[in-house]
Amino acid sequence: MTRAVQARINLSALRSNLSRAREVASGCKVMAIIKANAYGHGALHIAKALDQADSFGVASLEEALVLRRSGIVRPIVLLEGFFEIDELPVIAYERFEIVVHHVSQLEILETVTLVHPVVVWLKIDSGMHRLGFSPKLFRSVWERLVQCKNVDGDIRLMTHLACADDLANTKTIQQLKLFDLINKGIRAKKSIANSAGILGWPSTHMDWVRPGIMLYGASPFIDQSAGQLSLKPVMTLCSRLIAVNQYKKGESIGYGGAWSCPEDMAVGVVAVGYGDGYPRHAAFGTPVLVNGCRAKLVGRVSMDMIMIDLRSVKNVKVGDSVVLWGDGLPVDEIAKCAETISYELLCGVAPRVPLQIVDDRNN
Repeated sequence: MTRAVQARINLSALRSNLSRAREVASGCKVMAIIKANAYGHGALHIAKALDQADSFGVASLEEALVLRRSGIVRPIVLLEGFFEIDELPVIAYERFEIVVHHVSQLEILETVTLVHPVVVWLKIDSGMHRLGFSPKLFRSVWERLVQCKNVDGDIRLMTHLACADDLANTKTIQQLKLFDLINKGIRAKKSIANSAGILGWPSTHMDWVRPGIMLYGASPFIDQSAGQLSLKPVMTLCSRLIAVNQYKKGESIGYGGAWSCPEDMAVGVVAVGYGDGYPRHAAFGTPVLVNGCRAKLVGRVSMDMIMIDLRSVKNVKVGDSVVLWGDGLPVDEIAKCAETISYELLCGVAPRVPLQIVDDRNN
């Protein structure tokens, strides 16, 4: 008999979120970001479901090859480019597209021999200060790429937004102005908007948008929920109660005795823990859903189990369903309780947690 924990992946919700991106950024092409195993959702399942996306964005050649060798034929962009010279022949053969963000990559492109040119996305550092060429270097790099025999003539331009999650922060406008100034007079397809840019900064939409977290039904903003943005949760992490125990007032619960019962009460044990990707530092009071009713986390999170206060749930019994996040309980809310972000929680679901794919299209 297997453990009860599983992650249900709702592909209908996924496609709805893609439609939302297209609706908001009308007329733009969409590069769906499915790096890190599609934010923990299963990259191959997600890629097949997102058959209306124009291309996919991944972190590395390894991630791209998994998709291509599984039959995904759409363009795939390596968002960190290539790391070693011996990757380039494979990239060219598979017709992957690459982000060029550092002079070391440019120097290799100028010297290697490839079967045919590769499509390049030239990354500009407009203020994120992570990857990309500085405004001072941009023109010379552009000219070298134009002259490079290994680069397809359709060079695209991109940058990344540092503070778009905060709609009150003016840095996004500053980055946009700098990006426009740097490439003034150059005719090229351009991409700036991530999920926050798509939903909150229409002036960043350009030719291509790059939705990531919004595809999976979480909010990219610090002060707006996914529901307010008409996004639907794709992953529901769920498990079951494996014990319901009665304790007296004052009895301590879990490691370190860090939480004590304020009265005589029932405490449930759920088969999920940090070994499954549930956040170890989730605060006491973090919500879960038991048979659709809210209950609260008590005691410290263990590797394989958590304990919950069942005083708010009626007629509870062993085997009842528990939702940790997802349908009816936004992952963003759990992330706040654990002082982290939804990205980390979704990406952190452990390999031992099976994915159950739900797709209304097949019904």
